[in-house]
Amino acid sequence: MGVRSLISLVFLIFGFFEFDVVYSYTRPPPGKTIFTPQSDDDSSPEQVHIYQVGQDKMGISWITQSSTPSTVQYGLTPSGNNTASGLTNSYRYLLYKSGEIHNAVIGPLKSNTVYYYRLGNSPKGYSFKTAPSQFPIKFAVSGDLGQTEWTQLTLDHINKSNYDMLLLPGDLSYADHLQHRWDSFGRLVEPLASQRPWMVTQGNHEVEKIPLLHREPFTAYNARWKMPYEDSGSDSNLYYSFDVAGVHVIMLGSYTDFDSESEQYKWLEGDLKKVNRKNTPWLVVLVHAPWYNSNTAHQDEKESVKMKDSMEDLLYQARIDVIFEGHVHAYERFTRVYKDKEDKCGPIYINIGDGGNKEGLATEYIDPKPEISLFREANFGHGTLEMFNATHALWNWHKNDNDEAVVSDSVWLTNLSLETSCKV
Repeated sequence: MGVRSLISLVFLIFGFFEFDVVYSYTRPPPGKTIFTPQSDDDSSPEQVHIYQVGQDKMGISWITQSSTPSTVQYGLTPSGNNTASGLTNSYRYLLYKSGEIHNAVIGPLKSNTVYYYRLGNSPKGYSFKTAPSQFPIKFAVSGDLGQTEWTQLTLDHINKSNYDMLLLPGDLSYADHLQHRWDSFGRLVEPLASQRPWMVTQGNHEVEKIPLLHREPFTAYNARWKMPYEDSGSDSNLYYSFDVAGVHVIMLGSYTDFDSESEQYKWLEGDLKKVNRKNTPWLVVLVHAPWYNSNTAHQDEKESVKMKDSMEDLLYQARIDVIFEGHVHAYERFTRVYKDKEDKCGPIYINIGDGGNKEGLATEYIDPKPEISLFREANFGHGTLEMFNATHALWNWHKNDNDEAVVSDSVWLTNLSLETSCKV
């Protein structure tokens, strides 16, 4: 029996109970999935992506199908002679064994600067640009990417946006237990992810736990997309925070423990206490399962309802500026909200789970539209968040329309620290 047949049989027996997923709508037909093939050279680096580490370092991850050194040669020119060594690991999942997964951290690096690099023994050259150390900074934001023709269109549009860093609120590859799909996804996003830092958190499609056969969740995600969680005092790759150019970004984990006794809750509580709004005036949070959502999809799931009940007070009291959510395959922007009501001191919630997944769009919304929901549309696309200074930022949602990135929703954001009545 092949891996695909084995997985299908397991889920026929056990069902999808581990996710508590509620589908209250009929999805449109699936989009056409694309597969990005492997190079003929087993020693050639592939699936290259970079991620920010601290204020002045960059993590680089890549995979080879044969054993090669985990070394990086880098500098301000293609012949740069700075070197760094990293670590190599691999993992098994049922009958699948991954290639050699390399991770190395390079630096210190100058901000807002182009660096050139080569990996292992390969002569192939890459380059990336570090993020700025001060305003302005431009984020691309896209969730539930997958690897379909819709995904490719979204990536093409993001690539043209001149972004400094990408933020992804979960559901990356939609491999769904088929590990070669993780490889295909890594190759698909490499042209972008090898040039700008991608900071991600996990979604339900990253869990990949199979009763009896593979009990450990997040095996592929944790091995392939290691984030700098240790730098923020986190004990888990599923939640962490980092600072960049006056912005404190918090990545939360919807699919690990989040009650008031959990390690994640205690970490978040401590992380928020360390925030200095003079150094990082903007506070941004990403989470996969949405706390606010007027789409008929994914209503009343425990990862949304119970996590909101547990953590909403923490984020409200910290005066978070904006919270990006995924999971729902459509776009929606809320006003500033707290406890289900408009509140000028609450965060703006934006659902951006419309990157291009294989399951299609969530086209049905609750009617009438709640007053707290300001804009909603079922379309694939991405967003850009541009912080111009410590007080004002511009959010644009670009929908994929006629092969062009059309700005369909746009709003100026004012930093909550300016609202004197919201001082804590």
